Amino acid sequence: MTLSRRHFLTRSAVIGCSAAASPLLTPVSFAAAPWDTRLVVIILRGGMDGLDMLQPYGDPNYAGLRTTLAGGPENGGLDLDGFYAMHQGLAPLLPLWKRQELGFVQAVSIPYRDRRSHFDGQDLLEAGTTELGQVGDGWLNRMLQHMSGVETRTAFAIGQGEMKLLQGPAQVSDWSPDAALSLSPQAKLLAEQMMRNDPLFHAALAEALELSQDGSMMLGQAESDEAMEEMTMPSPSRGKSHLKIAEFAAEQLRNETRVAAFSINGWDTHSNQTRGLGSAFRRLSDTILTLRDGLGGAIWGKTAILAMTEFGRTARENGTKGTDHGTGGAMLLSGGAIRGGRVHGRWPGLAEVDLFDRRDLMPTTDVRAQAAWIMRGLIGVDRSQLEQVVFPGLDMGNDPGLLL
Repeated sequence: MTLSRRHFLTRSAVIGCSAAASPLLTPVSFAAAPWDTRLVVIILRGGMDGLDMLQPYGDPNYAGLRTTLAGGPENGGLDLDGFYAMHQGLAPLLPLWKRQELGFVQAVSIPYRDRRSHFDGQDLLEAGTTELGQVGDGWLNRMLQHMSGVETRTAFAIGQGEMKLLQGPAQVSDWSPDAALSLSPQAKLLAEQMMRNDPLFHAALAEALELSQDGSMMLGQAESDEAMEEMTMPSPSRGKSHLKIAEFAAEQLRNETRVAAFSINGWDTHSNQTRGLGSAFRRLSDTILTLRDGLGGAIWGKTAILAMTEFGRTARENGTKGTDHGTGGAMLLSGGAIRGGRVHGRWPGLAEVDLFDRRDLMPTTDVRAQAAWIMRGLIGVDRSQLEQVVFPGLDMGNDPGLLL
């Protein structure tokens, strides 16, 4: 079998690395364009519990469904409007809520039901379609394909995959944060053989190491020829990869870049949800505030951040103080361009008869429609293109008023 550089990278799943920091799992994609607004899409991988992020403590059925997980002001939640409370892990974002630069959309979902698979759900979320395999590119890339003046923001990427959200014919650039890579002896031998027989791969790796020296990319510096041959790289600062991503994204968005997309992992909370979501929400808060600080007031004022997930969690907590894969969830919006200080969407209720399959929050709006209205108002994408090309078959409905 002929081994290509891409095949080598794809087959390097033998590496032992931190899922939260690995460029194999956490790439960052950018695209430059002629409009002046900024769009940031954050994928919350793992199925974020919207009923914990945005706690409907005013619903009479909420506390009964969540014996130990119920939030609200009496349990540490931050009251927003007398019905909803925000998870205390998002407390650093409360000033944004008060300045109307933070908002939510409740009871959203992709057009995906019953199977509740992470992989299928994320594929559909990033493809923006109703069926798996319907198209081969992502919805952000399709949007760029039909906008004039789009250019690639030159950067360097090493890793297995790109954000499917931005995959497609429209040219974009990828960058990856540092990661701890530990190859097996067999993989080390394969890397050595690849580098010896493929000068282009050797040059690409050398370029990555050169970039790491000037801070353009944090991949670490090989201290010897042996280290370089083994492709070992230093570990990132613990818990800081999300900040590096946000800092780099802000730097690009201050210049010619107009669209950025990346993911934050850690939302699959089948057990001990209180501990897991607390740290995940703090990472999300830090990411948004780092973006705001890095962009500066003028650019922040024309920025919209969309944080979305593949599905919500069950309305009722399970026996291990967690929640299982569900359907309806929530979407977080932030930035100076969004109409914050409010919860958008129609609340379906938590009575058993109101639940989807009598177990999940019932979706009342398509998450794709929310993203489409953001792109319509922020960038000026034509509605027909959004409904027919970017999100094939979507009915956007009425404008939900997500932007100023």
